[in-house]
Order: sequence, then structure tokens, then C-alpha cells
Amino acid sequence: MPNILAYLMLALWPLICLWMFRRMPIERALIWSVLGGYLVLPPDTYFHLPALPVDKFAMASIVPFMICVFVMKRRIPLLPESAPLRVLSVVFVFSIIPTIMNNGEPVFLVHNPFGAALPPLPGLGYKDLVSLMIGQAVTLLPFLMAREILASPAGLRELLVALVVAGVAYSLPALVEIRFSPQINVWVYGFFQHSFEQMMRSGGFRPIVFLPHGLWAALFFFTALLSAAALTRDMPELRQRYRMLTGYLGVILVLCKSYAALGYGLLLTPFALLGSPKLQLRIAIVLATLAFTYPAARAAQLVPLDGIVAQVAQLNVDRSRSLDFRFINEELLMERAREKALFGWGSWGRGLIYDSETGENESVTDSRWIIVFGNYGWVGYVAETGLLALPLLLLGWHRRRHPEAMSPYAAPVAIIVAATLVDMTVNATLVPFTWLCAGAVLGHAERIAARTANEPVPDGPPPDAENPAGAAEPATRRRAKRRRTVL
Repeated sequence: MPNILAYLMLALWPLICLWMFRRMPIERALIWSVLGGYLVLPPDTYFHLPALPVDKFAMASIVPFMICVFVMKRRIPLLPESAPLRVLSVVFVFSIIPTIMNNGEPVFLVHNPFGAALPPLPGLGYKDLVSLMIGQAVTLLPFLMAREILASPAGLRELLVALVVAGVAYSLPALVEIRFSPQINVWVYGFFQHSFEQMMRSGGFRPIVFLPHGLWAALFFFTALLSAAALTRDMPELRQRYRMLTGYLGVILVLCKSYAALGYGLLLTPFALLGSPKLQLRIAIVLATLAFTYPAARAAQLVPLDGIVAQVAQLNVDRSRSLDFRFINEELLMERAREKALFGWGSWGRGLIYDSETGENESVTDSRWIIVFGNYGWVGYVAETGLLALPLLLLGWHRRRHPEAMSPYAAPVAIIVAATLVDMTVNATLVPFTWLCAGAVLGHAERIAARTANEPVPDGPPPDAENPAGAAEPATRRRAKRRRTVL
């Protein structure tokens, strides 16, 4: 049960954000409003408003948007410039309508007439329609704000610097929890937000601080590590400092005891240190493409699940058993989701699996993709994942025309988005800051596209021997020249 301080922090966050927007550049204020809310505000604490329960994620999205629009008078377009992303944005919000229309019937938990007498899950109606559509729109707010405000090289660099600063600051309570057990949220907000057993690994503890799970903390420290590595290539006078921070954050990531996040760090940090922006962007596009197509590959049985479990068993038997259980559970949830594959089952846990006699929930929904697929079907999955992955592809496409126009800070941010997409195949680690990074990448891609569109087009033929200056020739002179050549 959250204490009074938890609710007080949620209530004071708008004032804290307003102070930041008054004292900081708008790019920095936006980043810290979203990132700070994610890292500091209490988890699993809600203000139950009529249409939307407001938690730390909603607060970190709504408050900065309201301040940008109504206080800073900054225009935030509600649709991107790119036509595919416009379509995905509309589908992301309004595909809730067919989901609601297709789920008006109740779901009975108990099918055995001699089992427990449990009420069915309710059918979806107009209240659910309003609530879910508002929730989808709120989810997109960091994406839209970052597209407008963080698209410049300065904004992208602010993102990386903020992650490094936040990572170093957050490492202090994380080290306390690694040494003494995860207790920070209990000491500050009066409750523990998850299963304590899951925070025990390899004879020690992994930190969670104010985040939903220790896996979220590990992924955050990976992003801080990658940002520090990318910034080592920045100004020479700061290079040594960022190298030291890279080593320090690497140690923190190891102490988080998360195989997935550690694997991302070992695989991707060297590219941030040594790879060119072009190579980094290509890696991000490959990872995003693999993550986007993962559910389809699972449905077509193209993913060697048994082989993956066997490989993990060579490293850790307990982790392989956990992964095998997760794969089996996801197969059962996929079978359930296929009953309403296009638009999903909606909310209230209607797409989960329940014991036919007791009505108890037998499902474990760890991965983001299976949650979205079950709730909103293929349409909802393509809309959400496409909004995150497509900006990376657009950045790679527009960079081909003007490679010098792409900021070197854009590629590391793209890698952060791509790594989160990969992690979403095993965990539900999508947070507002991920949308912020994806929006910044999209805005930067649109800036490069605008530069391409504004390029002057020459009127005449390219320079040749008879026209070395490349000046335009009158059409009659060009036709006369062609006639002389034929004669």
C-alpha cells in the first residue's frame, strides 16, 4: 500500500516539471520531465480519474505535453510528416473501436458447472472505448513532443548526456540495494512493488529502486552505458571522463545480474565506441527488423525455441527452465489470441487463460509483444511496433541522400530504441522514455528529408564537353543540336 509520500510525489510532479521548464532549455526540461518521472515517481500508484488511471507513466507523458502547449506555447503537431507513420498513429489510437465492437460479450471463467461460482469478465462498452483511446493517445505524447523538440543534434546529445547523468546518479541507490537488498522503495514509498524472490540472483541481489522490476533497472543501466560509450567520441577534453564513466556503468550493469541487458551491453557497446554512425545505424535497423518480425516468425514456427533453451542451459540451468516455461506459456497465449487475431480481446484480462474449474489465472504475460497481440491483435501490434521501428528505417533511407546531415548522436539513440524492441520480445519494458527516443529519431529523419526536398534542381543537362559550365540551354538550341547529330 503506497504511503502519503507516494501520492504527494505524483501530485507535486506538475510543479516540479513547471520549475524545470522555467529554468532549463526546453530540450533538457522535456527529457528530465519524462526520464525523471520514470526513475523517481512511485510505481503501482494511481490517481483513479474517471477515464484514465494516472500513474507515473501517464504523469511523465501528460504533464510535459500540457506545459509545452499551454505554458511554453510550443506547437506540437499531432501527426508525423511521413505518410506511413501518419497511418500507424491513427491506427494506434482508433483501432480500439473495432476491438471494443468485437468484444461486447462476457468471458466466463468457470466452465465446469460444479466449479467455483465466479462472475464472468465483463463485455467491453463505451466507457472502455473512451478509457482505452485516451490511454493510447497519452502513450503517444512523448513520441510527438520529441519529434518536434529533440530532433536537432543538440536535442539528441541532450538525450545521451541525460542518460549518463541519470545512470551515475541512479547507481548510488542501486549499489545500496545490491549490497543490502532491494529496500529503497519500501523506505521511501512504504511498499515493495514486485516479487522479492525475483530480485535474488546468483547468491546476491539485483537492484530495482523505483522501477517496475529489476529487469527494467538493468535495461536502463544498459542505455546509460551505451550513451557514455557514444559520448567518448565527443569533445576531446571530455573524452577521458566519459571513458571512465563507461567503465563504471559497465560494472553497474554486470552487478544488475540480468543476462539479457548484459548481452546487449557486450554486443552493442563496442560499436558505440568504435563503429561509424553508418554502421551503428545499420545494426539498429537489423535489430529493429528482427524484433518487428519476431511474432510472425513465432507463428510460422521459424524460431528454434528448443535450441535457444539448450544454449541458455549451457550458461545457467535455472534461467533455461524459466525461459522454457515462458515459451510454453506464450504458445498457449498465442492460441488464445488467434481466436480474435485481428483486433484482440481488449482489456480486463479477457485474452488470458483461466482454470476451467477454479477460474484462477494460469497465464504469465512477461513479453510486451504477447500482451499487445492478446489485447489488440495483429493490427495493434503492427501499429505500436511500427511506430517504434519505422523511424529507424526512415533515418537510414534519408541518410543515403545526405550522409553528412545525420548527427553522430542519432545512431546511438537509434540503437537504444532497437535494443528495447529486442527486449520487448522477452519483457514488457516499453516505457515513455523509449517513445521519447523514437520520436527524436523520427524528427531527425524528417529534418534530413526536408533538406533533401528543398535541394535546388538544376534546369539544364549535366556539364559536358560542349557545355562545361553546366548552364541551361534553351530547348530550341538542344533540339537543333540533336538534328545536326542525326544528319
